[in-house]
Amino acid sequence: MPPTTMPLPITRTMLAAVLLAVASIANAGESRKFGEMMPAGEAVRISVAIAAHQDYAGKAQRFSGRIAEVCQKEGCWLVLEDDGQSARVMMRDHEFAVPKDASGRAEVHGVLSRHQLTPEAVKHMQEESSSGLPVSDVEYRIVADGVEIAG
Repeated sequence: MPPTTMPLPITRTMLAAVLLAVASIANAGESRKFGEMMPAGEAVRISVAIAAHQDYAGKAQRFSGRIAEVCQKEGCWLVLEDDGQSARVMMRDHEFAVPKDASGRAEVHGVLSRHQLTPEAVKHMQEESSSGLPVSDVEYRIVADGVEIAG
């Protein structure tokens, strides 16, 4: 009985599938970066920064936390949460966006501030929210020039 061989198109398809799988595994641990490159240095947990916001406000630095929510219209903001405290991260001048399905740990580089929101701003944020949770009229905000999402 002659040896059987796979048709050439099936062999190419299998090779492509194997290469794709290897590439996915190789990139699995890499972080995804958006906006400008972040300077080196330790990130401050967002809960620590909010607890002592007067010490951290107005200074560009790195903050860390878990992505709790992302703008579902454009990916132009995300909510960074840590230990029950959260801050809305706004992408500076809408220069970049993050994927709408972004999740996990993230570090951002930007400036922290405390904001009193108008009723119109609360309504706007509620409309862009995917969680359905009420939006507070006081929020901590980071205007970010860079975001790095852990892989």
